[in-house]
Order: sequence, then C-alpha cells, then structure tokens
Amino acid sequence: MSITTDQLRARAADTFWLRLAAVALPLLLPLLMIAPAVWNGYPLLQWDTGGYLARWYEGYLVPSRSTVFGLYLHYGEGFGFWINLAVQSLATLWLLQLTLRVLGLMQTFRFVAISFGLMLSTALPWLASMLLTDIFAGLSVLSLFLLVVGASRTSAREKISLFVFTAFAVATHSATLGVLLGLCAAGWMMRPFAGGRLPLAGLTQASLTIVAGGLMLVSANYALSGKLAWTPGGYGVAFGRMMQDGIVAQYLNDHCPRERYKLCPYRNELPASADEFLWGKSMFNTLGRFNGLNDEMGTIVVQSLKDYPAWQAGAALRAMGQQLLHVATGEGTNGWIPHTRGIIERYIPAQAAPMRAARQQNWGINFDYVNWLHVPVALASMLALVALLAQALANRRLDDLTLLAGTVTLALLGNAFICGVISGPHDRYGARMVWVATFVALMAAARRWGPGDAGQDVRQPGGRHRH
Repeated sequence: MSITTDQLRARAADTFWLRLAAVALPLLLPLLMIAPAVWNGYPLLQWDTGGYLARWYEGYLVPSRSTVFGLYLHYGEGFGFWINLAVQSLATLWLLQLTLRVLGLMQTFRFVAISFGLMLSTALPWLASMLLTDIFAGLSVLSLFLLVVGASRTSAREKISLFVFTAFAVATHSATLGVLLGLCAAGWMMRPFAGGRLPLAGLTQASLTIVAGGLMLVSANYALSGKLAWTPGGYGVAFGRMMQDGIVAQYLNDHCPRERYKLCPYRNELPASADEFLWGKSMFNTLGRFNGLNDEMGTIVVQSLKDYPAWQAGAALRAMGQQLLHVATGEGTNGWIPHTRGIIERYIPAQAAPMRAARQQNWGINFDYVNWLHVPVALASMLALVALLAQALANRRLDDLTLLAGTVTLALLGNAFICGVISGPHDRYGARMVWVATFVALMAAARRWGPGDAGQDVRQPGGRHRH
C-alpha cells in the first residue's frame, strides 16, 4: 500500500502538534492552576495570611497560626511569594497525576481534561493561588491515601515525597491534623475488613506522618519563640460558636452574678455572630482579647458542655450539617484584609506597592458568577460520592476508586464536624475540601464513559507490569 504526499504531510502535522503539546502542557498547566493570582496581579490574600507572615518577625506564638506555615511563606518573600504559588501548583498537579496513575486511570488526555475540569468548576485554582493553608487540606487527603494504598505502585522517592508533604500539611493547621488523624484511625479500624487493601506498611507510614508533623510544628515553635510548645489553640473559636448558638448567654444567665465572670456585665449585649465577637469591635477587645479572656472562655466552654449536653449535641449536629452545605468559593477573599495589609506594609515594605495594586485590594474580585457553577458542582459531587459508594455496596465491590471515595467521604464528614462544631459553618472550610469529591466524581465518569486504558503502565501484584 503506497503512502501519498498528502498522508505524509498529515502525519508530519500530527507529529508537530503532539510535540508542541508535549512541550507546552508542562508549562501551561501549572500556570493555569494559579490563573486567579496571575489575573489578580499578586497572590491572593486572606485575613489570616498576616498572622502567619508575622510569626517570623514577631517571634511569639498566637492561637491557630502555625509557625511551620509562617516559615514556608517567609522563604517566598524575596520572590513576591510567587515561588510559594509555584510549589502549590506543582504539588497539586503532581498529586492529581499520581492518584490517576496509582488507580490505573492515567492517560495524558484524561489527566489534562480532569485538571481543566477542576480548574473551571471548583475552588482548586483559587486555593492554589492563595497564601493560606487551605490548599493543603484537600491535597493531604490524597497524599495520605496514596501512602496507604499506593505502597506497591509508587517508587521510594515518591513515598518519601508523599510522607514529607503529608507531614508538612499536618503541621500547617490543626483542622487538617484532625481530619488526617481521623482517617488514620478509621483505616486501622477498617483494616481487618478491607481484604488486604489497607497494607500494614502503608497505614504505619501514614500514621507516622501525624507524629512527624507534630514534631515539625513543635520544633518550629521552639526555633521561633524559644518555647517547646504546641501552637496555642485557645478556646476562643469554640466559645464563639457556642455564643452564636445562644449557649454562652444561657450559661452566663444561669451563673452570674454568683460566679464573677468578666463577661457577666455584658451577658445581654453579646454579638449575634462569632465573627463579630472575635474580629469586630466587641467587648472581646475591651476585656483583653485572647490574653485577657482565654481562661474564662475555656471554663465556660468546658462547663457548658457538662451543663447542657443535649443542647450541645443538637447544636453540633446542626453545625455539621450546615457545614456540609457551605461550599461556596471565595469567602474572605476580598479587599477587607486590614491586618494582612498592615503586616506586609510593616515587615515586608518591598511588597506593599504590588500588593496594593492588585485587583483584590481594589475590590476587583466578585465570586457571585463563579459560584453559580461552583456550588451546584460541589453539591452534585458529594451526591455522586454517595451514589458511587451505594453502587459499590450493592455490587459488593471494594476497588481502589471505591476506597478513595470512602476516604474522601470520611474526610468531608470529619472536616464538617471539626470546622462546623468548633468554628461554626463557613464556606471557606467547605470549599477547601469539597473539590476532592469533584475529582473522584470525574475519575468515576472517566472510568465509566471514557476511552479504554490501553497503553497504561500499571504495576500488577508480584512486581509484573502490563502494557
């Protein structure tokens, strides 16, 4: 059979475009993953960002502000923090690719399509574009899962990278630590029933990341503050949620003035929301904020748990349910970040001008249109997880994708419980985790309706490969 000149030209053109794609994609995807920051003209900031940045300069510990994450940000200052975003973008793409590969679903087109789908329909690129711990919350669920399940399908270098990444994520935020600790505990409990899909070595490595992350945090706290201590959490956040539910007002009415609490004179003037109490102009400031009220808030939190157990349980369940539905992108990502602006202007003056010129600082970001898509996708993705698990249960099937769906479901429930019950429901807490559900849903759709997996390199038991 002869090959015509037109056919040769067509093949040459196809080869050219394939080569161009092979060169362009590795450059384009990381840039698209942080497209919101590029469009903004500066990394996205949050109210909490300043508290992390200040840890290097102030040298003392404050509630809920990880020194490990503060150091991570500090080392990016000389690059305008763009190197931090590069790390976040590359880590995200690496974990997406590695998850697809370990689950036997990796194809270049599929990886690119799923990545684009997540960039368009979820909060993922906004999280990767932000100087905040939130990006590591969802990514660490994937890295922990890969440590456990992918033991025989990842190299030694990949295992070390997964271990270090997960330990770092543990050290960045107490809620992330809590979710991962819960997943490890669930893994150990499920291991006898998982039919060998939860290897002992994998579970041990995953559990050790919690220990390593804790040691990392304590070491950083000691290096910066001279105190061998855990990052103070305080009772303020839990107190605020209980105040919002009316529990604090009832407790004060029941115990004042018999017990001399500083808040007794203000028991009829408590703000309606925890955010207004903790971050607005309330009696919290008048009474010395965390330093002045932490002991009293701790007493009220603990004692009210004993005094009103049914009320507390009902409020906790409501908060957890509400948190599962709070999944909108962009909460707190606006121009009102006076503390963070002040920290940058005081300690990193070279960054003040580009920071002020960004769209965010000029109120140029509006998430209303974004959430017309993101919220329905997030809610539908959680329903897809339930459907996937129900189908697996009906078919008595426990494959790796089902195991990942179960892991992500537990992570969402754990995140909703920890964040909703302690801090109160916020969209930010839901959005930083729910994109992983969308990732699983896209993988399930690709497996069911996508092209075949011919050409994959999947490690089989015993070290053999199929091609």
